[in-house]
Amino acid sequence: MFTNGVFDLLHRGHVVSLKAARAHGDMLVVGLNSDSSTRRLKDWPRPYQTESDRAAILCSLRYVDAVIIFEEDTPEALIQALSPDVLAKGADYSESEIAGARHVRASGGEVVLVELEAGLSSSDLVSRIRSE
Repeated sequence: MFTNGVFDLLHRGHVVSLKAARAHGDMLVVGLNSDSSTRRLKDWPRPYQTESDRAAILCSLRYVDAVIIFEEDTPEALIQALSPDVLAKGADYSESEIAGARHVRASGGEVVLVELEAGLSSSDLVSRIRSE
C-alpha cells in the first residue's frame, strides 16, 4: 500500500486520508516530497516544515509504517521501484492524473481514490491563517 504527498501542515484531513488508505492493505508506505520538490510544486514560502520534520511527524502516526523522501516532482520512479499492490490518492484526483497509476494497474495492482472531507485541506488552512 502506497500513497504520497507533501504533508507540510499535517491536519485532520491528512489523518483521515492516511487511515482510509491504510485500510486497503497491511502496510502503508508514504512517499514524501522533499523540500526541493515541495518548493517547485507549491507557492513560496513552502515548505513551512523541513522534510525531516514532516517525515518524523508522519512516522509517528499509527497508520504509517514507513516514509520515503523523494526528490522528483512526482513519485513515479519510486512507485515503479516499489511496485505496490495498492496505490491510494485523494479523490480530488482522477486516476489518469495519478503518478504511477498506470504502472500499478499494469502490474495487477489496484488504484484507490480516498474520499476527502470538505474544508480539510492545507490550502484552506493556510488561507485561514493568512486572513487572521
